[in-house]
Amino acid sequence: MYFDEIEIEVMGGKGGDGVIQFRREKYVPRGGPDGGDGGHGGSILLEVDQHKNTLSEFRNKKQFQAQNGARGKGKNQTGASGDDLVIKVPPGTLVFDESDGSLMGDLVDQGQQFLVCKGGRGGRGNARFKTSKNKAPRIAEKGEPPEEKKIRLELKLIADIGIIGVPNAGKSTMLSVVSNAKPKIAPYPFTTLQPNLGVVELDNDVQLILADIPGLIEGAHRGEGLGHDFLRHIQRTRVLIHLLDGLSEEPIIDFAQINSELALFDPALGDKPQIVVLNKMDLPDVEKKWPQVKSQLLEKGYQDVFSISAIAQQGIKPVLYRAAQLLEEAPVYEYKTEVDENELPVYRFEKDPQNYVILKTDRGWRISGEAIERAAAMTYWEHFQSIRRFHRILEAMGVDEAMKEAGVVKGDIVLIGDHELMWEE
Repeated sequence: MYFDEIEIEVMGGKGGDGVIQFRREKYVPRGGPDGGDGGHGGSILLEVDQHKNTLSEFRNKKQFQAQNGARGKGKNQTGASGDDLVIKVPPGTLVFDESDGSLMGDLVDQGQQFLVCKGGRGGRGNARFKTSKNKAPRIAEKGEPPEEKKIRLELKLIADIGIIGVPNAGKSTMLSVVSNAKPKIAPYPFTTLQPNLGVVELDNDVQLILADIPGLIEGAHRGEGLGHDFLRHIQRTRVLIHLLDGLSEEPIIDFAQINSELALFDPALGDKPQIVVLNKMDLPDVEKKWPQVKSQLLEKGYQDVFSISAIAQQGIKPVLYRAAQLLEEAPVYEYKTEVDENELPVYRFEKDPQNYVILKTDRGWRISGEAIERAAAMTYWEHFQSIRRFHRILEAMGVDEAMKEAGVVKGDIVLIGDHELMWEE
């Protein structure tokens, strides 16, 4: 099974905890705080690897987490930072945020990296909280929770030339005889269930990358047959070789149907230069049909019309040289995501991490919000000074006053993230 679209979950590494520790040495009775900071958690990056051409390796593993940062140590020693996790993806990978469907990145060039999730920063040790008023602080921070996302990877193959046509037109056969690609070939429709890439060397200076796109049928733009799964791969090609099945009763009707499907899926596909090629000329019936087919195509204004026999390897080189010539003249594909001036702009609400929501539940009160939940996760609840610091954070954010207005009373249960607390005045 071919994988060109997959959902995965990614999570950076948690920051290492800062520590509460005091210097203890002979003849130094009050050495002061020397708890070190925790190390930063590793981040998750996607990196383009030109040797990959499918997302199939994500079939069995869909959850990825970077290494956590190490805990700090005494003598002001900072914990080791976690290693970044680099995930290799094929060129042509689009990265979408599943939370809102927005496009995050378009990975094209070999070695290109994209930061998906940041690791959490390391918590500060108690040496960082020493002041003139508090020379022996029992305050430290636990490591910051990392970013966590669900993303969708979508692959659009990057090829110079796309070979398109109805099922069983001979696309795979043509690709196999002009390149080192070894697609599955058999005399029945839909033999090809995945796009295949092949490199063609016409001479020392001319090299082409061809993609054999699985056969298209009527309704492909609506996702019928293999429609949507593979039409996207044509979008990045710059020249199309439209292969006609010589054994078809009406090759011209097939030709018109496929072009209609392309235009309905993406109007820009209709502007790509096409070379029209009638295949299976080794068969007498097809050879008789060729003059009429050629005449009909020329009448419709198509000048680049050829006939070949892919299986007999006849007439293919002129097609490839013409494709190379059109490729030089075709505009270079722009790997950018820009808003179309004719489209209405879409405004998305940007969340403020300082915002929070207070809800009354059967168990008590639930306070939800990015910043407040992160502060709770980084608090050492076993140390009174750390708890007092958290109280000051509540006051600074206005949570304390908002809870009182909501009707909280002493002894009520308050849930913040994974922590269950009791409200005190």
